[in-house]
Amino acid sequence: MPRVSRKIVETRPEEIVNACRKLYKTMSFHEVTISRISEETSISRPSIYNYFQTKEEIFLALLKDEFDRWTTSLEKLLENSSMRKKELADRIGESLEERKLMLRIQCMNLYDIEENSREERLIDFKMSYGKSIEALRACIGKFIPAMTDDDITGFIYDFYPFMYGLYPYAHPTEKQSSAMAKAGIAPSGLSIKKLAGRCICDLLAEYKEE
Repeated sequence: MPRVSRKIVETRPEEIVNACRKLYKTMSFHEVTISRISEETSISRPSIYNYFQTKEEIFLALLKDEFDRWTTSLEKLLENSSMRKKELADRIGESLEERKLMLRIQCMNLYDIEENSREERLIDFKMSYGKSIEALRACIGKFIPAMTDDDITGFIYDFYPFMYGLYPYAHPTEKQSSAMAKAGIAPSGLSIKKLAGRCICDLLAEYKEE
């Protein structure tokens, strides 16, 4: 049997995660299996277990990558010299609009994903999660200088739980939309950007702009 080069071995986790990303765009969490992921890659099903012990670990790696990308978007906001509250809220909302996959995973399966992943994998993810918090904290601190560190901490722990519910309100399934209509509940009709922007504006409303 020919040996697999180190370069190929090193790129296989990314190939596995990208296959999961592709499948999850059109399938549910339960429909995405390690067998299906294997079919999308050059890697056999048994070989995938050399990199990830469970399907949940693959999703956790995908979520980590999504948070890393969101952090990069937030850090780019810091390149601006100044921003008013409304513009800042819109720009953060735009950054989340680009991370639909991140929001979808969070709202639907995060508890099971974390519970069924090894601690070292979970720590690795939490490091990326923490970097996103620090990037958002830096944005708020730079553009809303009237806020104290405690104010910003309060903002973070109001906004992050709010993010967990963003996706289903902006992108309900057909079944959810039908059930809501029959129950007499009007859909929000708002995008992720709009929902996030409104929340951020509300949370920042009491603080003066320069």
